[in-house]
Amino acid sequence: MTPGPKNLITDIPGLLVGNAQDAALKSGTTVLTSANPFIASVHVMGGAPGTRETDLLAPDKSVDRVDAIVLSGGSAFGLDACSGVSDAMRAQGRGFAVGAAVVPIVPGAILFDLLNGGEKAWVENPYRSLGHQAYLSASDQFELGSIGAGTGALAAMQKGGLGSASAVLPNGITVGALAAANPLGSVTTPGDRHFWAAPFEMDSEFGGLGPDPNSGLGQPGPSRKAQAMHPAAPDKANTTIAIVATDAKLSKSQCHRMAVAAHDGIARAIVPAHTPGDGDLVFAVSTGTRPLGGDPMQIGALGHAAAVCLARAIGRAIFEATPQTGDLLPCWSQIHDLS
Repeated sequence: MTPGPKNLITDIPGLLVGNAQDAALKSGTTVLTSANPFIASVHVMGGAPGTRETDLLAPDKSVDRVDAIVLSGGSAFGLDACSGVSDAMRAQGRGFAVGAAVVPIVPGAILFDLLNGGEKAWVENPYRSLGHQAYLSASDQFELGSIGAGTGALAAMQKGGLGSASAVLPNGITVGALAAANPLGSVTTPGDRHFWAAPFEMDSEFGGLGPDPNSGLGQPGPSRKAQAMHPAAPDKANTTIAIVATDAKLSKSQCHRMAVAAHDGIARAIVPAHTPGDGDLVFAVSTGTRPLGGDPMQIGALGHAAAVCLARAIGRAIFEATPQTGDLLPCWSQIHDLS
């Protein structure tokens, strides 16, 4: 497999991503959408998820297509970003028709960034407006790092962020991933130089330093994030939320299987992953424009590609993070100057 032309989830034709953020708030929202509804499912492996409309994405539930998916900062407050997206879509006449009513289907998930130093003493919840702005800005080109849902994200040792990656398989099918990385665990090995995801890196997309040559790396050092948030509860202030997508024609249950497999990408990029204090969650999307073919092994190949893309997206999220006033943690680029 090779990266797509943009190395973004929007290498899948038709998919669009929009971001909105507030620098003072140190938080933001990211929206994945398309001109046409797409099939979607979800799988949760973290112990502390925050979600909206995810029950609807179970394979046995009645609605199999959604209009947009939201990733947002803000903890439970950030779920209101979905309402902002729904408002904008309703104004466009988009959604699930029920008689004369049109209801946009907008699942979402949130990460916790309420203790990252931003101004959180709002009177009116800001996330509805951020969701509205993010949806209206949706494009096939978007930035990575400290933007959208990744604006205020923090990993264990440095700033987190928003990342994306894609891969084109030998049969022409494209797979992509979009991740907002705010994990309890570390994305870098002890010493903070090498990324856990390095074995899966393509074209030096997060520095090209390769895997850590040392062994005995299973016990990361003390978390800077935990120290910066003391005496708050850093074990509850985390989560990596992600979307994997493909243009292969998948059923809802096959999307669910791809979401399950894609969680391997989180475990390859973050140590530890899927903890009780993380809300690790992966949505899976199919635009359905390419036939999958009759080979039953294709589902396994898609799941593997999604996991690889997700690991790479997480690495890129941290690599692309940029410093902002009042940050609790340094960016990876501040720790390691590659110039």
